[in-house]
Amino acid sequence: MKKYLVIGNPIEHSLSPLIHNYWMKKYKLIDSIYEKRKVEEKDLKDVIKEIRDDEIAGVNVTVPFKKRIIPFLDELDFTAKETESVNTIYKVKKKIIGCNTDSSGFFQTIINFIPGEASMNSKHVFILGAGGVTSSIIYPLHKRGLKITVSNRTRKRTEELKKKFPKIEVLDWGQRPLVFDIVINTTSVGLTKSDKIDINFDNCKKNKKILFYDLIYNPKETNFLKEARLRGNKTVNGQMMFLNQAICAFNLWTNIKPTIDKETLKLLSND
Repeated sequence: MKKYLVIGNPIEHSLSPLIHNYWMKKYKLIDSIYEKRKVEEKDLKDVIKEIRDDEIAGVNVTVPFKKRIIPFLDELDFTAKETESVNTIYKVKKKIIGCNTDSSGFFQTIINFIPGEASMNSKHVFILGAGGVTSSIIYPLHKRGLKITVSNRTRKRTEELKKKFPKIEVLDWGQRPLVFDIVINTTSVGLTKSDKIDINFDNCKKNKKILFYDLIYNPKETNFLKEARLRGNKTVNGQMMFLNQAICAFNLWTNIKPTIDKETLKLLSND
């Protein structure tokens, strides 16, 4: 039996097993199973050992281990090197390789809300958070010349991002740019119903052009998105990014590129 995992802490919210097990059944990979496992940082080395020993065939990594897992890996793909963030791990011969499918998964989603490649560099993106996934979000936007401002509760984390992406601007938490087109929440604030982001966006009232994007996909509507919807802003959750990055991971493991069919979407909507 080939075993695949998603690891993180917390992990209860992850719908990865739902999607990957559906694809495994759909494509008749009857010898494969995908599970989720809550781990601590001290467990990361043991997880990689399980891959080396062929006890696990592949792993997805979620918060807060996307950067912390890197020292235990043998190689990184190009995007993982550039972002210092890994969300997918697999083995080739005896080498454990870390990949980043978050960046492409995110960009495939956000491009649908930016009309035309030519107008992209005129957009101003305000990013909340500076955790393990944030560099994956900045990377494709920075590469295409969008104006980016980042704010995080700990300014030191944003300054570290600025070393990697020199053109980004940094704001103290609670502040916001005077003008912006897209606001992206990359923090884990919103995984529980009581979570709220304490930044005032009242200046965005009745502005249907501003997009509020939350990487969280479960719950489907965080307070961050609910408040934006009630203000009259456009909102998108992380569902399609989640599915797009999952397609890339599944393809790396199995050489099969699954499609997002009605059943896939139904699985998420029924959760």
